[in-house]
Amino acid sequence: MAIESPSPLPHLHPHLLSSIVPTSPSLADIEEGDLYTRLKTLERQLEFLDIQEEYVKEEQKNLKRELLRAQQEVKRIQSVPLVIGQFMEMVDQNNGIVGSTTGSNYYVRILSTIDRELLKPSASVALHRHSNALVDVLPPEADSSISLLSQSEKPDVMYNDIGGCDIQKQEIREAVELPLTHHELYKQIGIDPPRGVLLYGPPGTGKTMLAKAVAHHTTAAFIRVVGSEFVQKYLGEGPRMVRDVFRLAKENAPAIIFIDEIDAIATARFDAQTGADREVQRILMELLNQMDGFDQTVNVKVIMATNRADTLDPALLRPGRLDRKIEFPLPDRRQKRLVFQVCTAKMNLGDEVDLEDYVSRPDKISAAEIAAICQEAGLHAVRKNRFANRHGCLAWMSSMPVLLERAVIWMSNGAFSKTEVSMSKSRPLNSLEILFASVG
Repeated sequence: MAIESPSPLPHLHPHLLSSIVPTSPSLADIEEGDLYTRLKTLERQLEFLDIQEEYVKEEQKNLKRELLRAQQEVKRIQSVPLVIGQFMEMVDQNNGIVGSTTGSNYYVRILSTIDRELLKPSASVALHRHSNALVDVLPPEADSSISLLSQSEKPDVMYNDIGGCDIQKQEIREAVELPLTHHELYKQIGIDPPRGVLLYGPPGTGKTMLAKAVAHHTTAAFIRVVGSEFVQKYLGEGPRMVRDVFRLAKENAPAIIFIDEIDAIATARFDAQTGADREVQRILMELLNQMDGFDQTVNVKVIMATNRADTLDPALLRPGRLDRKIEFPLPDRRQKRLVFQVCTAKMNLGDEVDLEDYVSRPDKISAAEIAAICQEAGLHAVRKNRFANRHGCLAWMSSMPVLLERAVIWMSNGAFSKTEVSMSKSRPLNSLEILFASVG
């Protein structure tokens, strides 16, 4: 069936035609309407966001007030006095079993702010005095006298500051320094480095100074204690301090433990008659146990020093504990020359000074005594420079142990710039004459 086309409109005036047939809106009118609608939509969204912002701010204020109240409540709960207990085991996330100092065990609630990773068996914890709730985990016990020297607190002694002791320097570097800095060398050879080193010899021969030099030349942590510090008033405190020292070294490995005057706690054991003797023996046994428990991979070295090696317990001296024993004898002629050179390196010596006059003397003196002689010379010079007459000469007599029995101070013009040390041939071999003269 054919579709008839619409009949054309009769001829009308254009204005009349436009009033009868509606015209479509222009593209500009459509875009302007969309932009206006979009603007109103964004304004409503912005107004809604402002309302949400005000709500969030108000909620934030409320949460801050609740946080402050909660913090004050936790602080009140943790306020002293608290009951000290020992954590035994965890029952669940919110409860555990704690042993008190009275010997009783308690099933307690654990505060939600406590880090569960710190709750390990035998950990010291704090309990609320009324509810016995676990409110805090105490740090591991450590004595205040046991401390780790930081890099800035390490001794500034270098190997060059120690006169002589060449063999001792080499032996201690092989036993302590090289295993910490070049452990692979020992692996290549297939041997284990020494676990501990004993430095023994007369007083003043450089044992402590050499240990300080080792600490200075390595990046390892350095822990220094004196043997007498382990002897405490109460029973069990000494062995606990020994455990604290080795625990601190393991936690900060690589580390060096230097125990000076080890003969205070490591003398040969005997049938103890008093409680104090038995306590010292318990300290020694704890020390032996800790040294046996060391693994070579821990990188912890033990250095002990004493001037009474003959009194030490044989169990401590056996290989496996103190593998290397380094003797520090009194310096011979060559060693004395090196010590004098080190001690007088910073002194203004006169042209007539000949150190060989003192090196060749047969007197048996230690390096510390040589350093004391040089220091005493400087002290006399400072003293006379301070109180002497500027235009006069003053002779001053004094006595000093060992070598220094007489000291003659020669001052001129109220100052000194050079120091002359000479041995008087007319006096006994153990007398030393020190002359301080200024240069005109």
